[in-house]
Amino acid sequence: MTRIRWTIIALFVGAMVLNYLARSVLGVAAPVVLEEQGITSEQYGWITGAFQLGIMLQPLAGYFLDSVGLRVGFAICAAAWSLITMAHVFASGWLSFAALRGLLGLAEGSAQPAGQKLVATWFPARERGTAGGIYNIGASFGAVLAPPLVAWAVLAYSWRAAFVVAGGFGLLWVMLWLFWYQSPDRHRHIAENERELIASGQEAHLAATERRPSILQILRRRNLWGIALPRLLADPVWGMLSFWMPLYLARVHRFDLTQIAIFAWLPFLAADLGCLFGPAVASALNRRGVDLVDARRFSFTLGAVMMTGMAFVGMVSSPYVAIALLCLGGFAHQTLSVTVITMASDLFRRNEVATAASLAGLAANLGVLIFSLLLGGLVDRVGYEPFFIVLGLLDLFGAALLWTLVRKPA
Repeated sequence: MTRIRWTIIALFVGAMVLNYLARSVLGVAAPVVLEEQGITSEQYGWITGAFQLGIMLQPLAGYFLDSVGLRVGFAICAAAWSLITMAHVFASGWLSFAALRGLLGLAEGSAQPAGQKLVATWFPARERGTAGGIYNIGASFGAVLAPPLVAWAVLAYSWRAAFVVAGGFGLLWVMLWLFWYQSPDRHRHIAENERELIASGQEAHLAATERRPSILQILRRRNLWGIALPRLLADPVWGMLSFWMPLYLARVHRFDLTQIAIFAWLPFLAADLGCLFGPAVASALNRRGVDLVDARRFSFTLGAVMMTGMAFVGMVSSPYVAIALLCLGGFAHQTLSVTVITMASDLFRRNEVATAASLAGLAANLGVLIFSLLLGGLVDRVGYEPFFIVLGLLDLFGAALLWTLVRKPA
């Protein structure tokens, strides 16, 4: 039997690495960029908010992928975000940064819907959690690469070089994607027994239909809100780690760029482990007779309990204890985030999954947008401590919503 499905997910990991590398470069470079450009914390809040506004249009990307197809549709989106990333070299002033971040968010919003569509298409149900965890490692690893890349660029050239490198690698990846990706029924290298394994492991009630997905019909389904609202409450943690953590370390703990490069990637490394831990917990429970949907809810709840450690980040004086708690937060977040993201492929038909995942992604990024605007407007007056307390508690409410709203398919 061939293992083409695992080469497909490995290729997609590369897309996620580059997707999150591109979006993370500005966050790491923020201490340098804000000083050079004379950008205030409030204006930076609007810059990060513009990215979230763009990525909140994710349902357009999901509908585009469901309509055009994953191979061509995602190649167009990846090429677009790579070119927009490189265009950051021309930015001057907060308004131009905000405009570019909005466009970047629009293009990058395709990644998670594409990942869920790929997992739903290429993997039997019992492997979807693992596959989802593997490709989400790319998100964390992209953020791991950003600090050393930015530090190298600033020291050797300028912060603009980091954007050129990140965008250039994205364009190279698009060529690999077009060369290797096809659906299981069309891939030239897949063996028949692997194709049968994939097909036999898919739930019959989630089979694709000929109709195009209806956004309005999906919005009326209880299960969509059951995964969307927990994501709205969960993703502000990722926004804090990606956009605000370097500024927090620089302004509260007086880290310079070299120290940020040394330490700011650690929470994302911990997040990589969470990407594997969450699916492993759900899989272990499922093997012991727990229904798959309930197993995922237990995994999310475990992550929410661990996330309470994030509430203490702003209370400690040692920067190393703060970083340790941020690592716990990254691990806990990806434990629960990967779990709830994967549930889109457990609850929606194959021709709807990208649209449903993108609608849930809209809610997630709305949460980041609201949090970023509040943080940018208030942090200079109240400090970071209240925001870390809120982040430590939100996921407990998300777990309650996941248990209350989601209904298992008949």
